[in-house]
Amino acid sequence: MAPQRRALPRGPDSAGPGPGPGPGRGGRRHSSARKGRFQQDPRGRWLKAAILLLLSAAAGGGLVVWSRLRAEGGIPEGETPGDGVTEVLAHRSDNLRDKFVEIPCSEDYDRHKRFEGCTPRKCGRGVTDAVITREEAERIRRIAERGLSLGGSDGGASILDLHSGALSLGKHFVNLYRYFGDKVQDIFTEEDFALYRDVRQRIQQRIAQVFGISSSAMYLTKPTFFSRMNSTGAKTTHDEYWHPHVDKVTYGSFDYTSLLYLSDYSQDFGGGRFVFMDADSNKTVEPRAGRVSFFTSGSENLHRVEKVQWGTRFAITISFTCDPEHGIGDPVLG
Repeated sequence: MAPQRRALPRGPDSAGPGPGPGPGRGGRRHSSARKGRFQQDPRGRWLKAAILLLLSAAAGGGLVVWSRLRAEGGIPEGETPGDGVTEVLAHRSDNLRDKFVEIPCSEDYDRHKRFEGCTPRKCGRGVTDAVITREEAERIRRIAERGLSLGGSDGGASILDLHSGALSLGKHFVNLYRYFGDKVQDIFTEEDFALYRDVRQRIQQRIAQVFGISSSAMYLTKPTFFSRMNSTGAKTTHDEYWHPHVDKVTYGSFDYTSLLYLSDYSQDFGGGRFVFMDADSNKTVEPRAGRVSFFTSGSENLHRVEKVQWGTRFAITISFTCDPEHGIGDPVLG
């Protein structure tokens, strides 16, 4: 199955009227990006499309892959690969300098334009507790908490995207910057955004180091966002975060995916583990504040998140592409 990309409605990121954000190499952001953020389509169609990608696209492209794996692997309906066989790749109590498992690359990357020196030829998944400190993770979490205090989903999954401004609000989504205007200046500080950029850069550099590529060949891409998950039942399909999916299928631009965890499994919340779904068994990552999980985005890393059973789980998804046309800049305050 070839991954399909869905075109976003016309807007500042898709050739709509007025200047929009240009591609950014890592943390670069063109001057027009800041201006374009405040010239969004007033009907918010582009924002709605972005949210559909964030939380419900997994039920499309990802579940197509899921169905294919069932057919090819003879997996009975109602069961998952490795049902009853779970290996823990990273326990919460572990303090991992670096842990990496190399696995064969899928063919997903051949269905997209390749960028020499960046497009994965070495694939796998890694976990490290040595890039971001717990204190930094706590500071990043406070940024998420302050932003999400302005809204939040009625269901169990809320998002905050500082790049596009997408914020869960009830059963819908708003553009944080347009909806709250100058109030945003009272919520975030320049120091918050500086820390955000620094953390992103360090994660990008570690991914590049592990996969043997230049960090300058990688571009931050969308969606990159905070997530807050709890045990509240889903009110809309946007709250159904637990479906198995493949990032390269769901978002064609993805090449490398990372997650920075901002809370602790079994202390701040129960359930909510990250699960790599391999044919022979499930490989789980137990979140720990400051822990970074990263992996190549193709079908070699089919995954899901367990439903949160109690408490609140915070994380930030930071995604990278090798295609400069899909690059975005770091968020800018003001």
